[in-house]
Amino acid sequence: MATDRLSMIFAALADPTRRAILARLAEGEATVSELAEPFSISLPAISRHLKVLEEAGLITRRRSAQWRSSSLNAGALREVMGWMERYREFWDANFDRLDAHLRRIQAEAPTRQPGEPARAKTTDPQSTQEED
Repeated sequence: MATDRLSMIFAALADPTRRAILARLAEGEATVSELAEPFSISLPAISRHLKVLEEAGLITRRRSAQWRSSSLNAGALREVMGWMERYREFWDANFDRLDAHLRRIQAEAPTRQPGEPARAKTTDPQSTQEED
């Protein structure tokens, strides 16, 4: 099992149930029962998912009397966004180069009216012969 924080966060986010729990917590604090409601899994299974999310730092849990509630910890998501940012910059630069390349191709292409079929290049043997 990975022990660095970023690996733990990505491992926690890899599960669709945990992502759904995070989406629910983005709306506000919730108890285990409230979080379990949309799923057809047991409360202990939801608790295990919550433990993984808590260990990854994605949620915080608190106990008040017999109620245990969870809330989203956005700081861990900022860590993921920081790591992903350099890759977004990489893709943005690649898309910018592709866009520039496509604009060059379009500028070099012969213009035609909308709806006009593209003309195929043909070679007419008679037009290439020299006149006497």
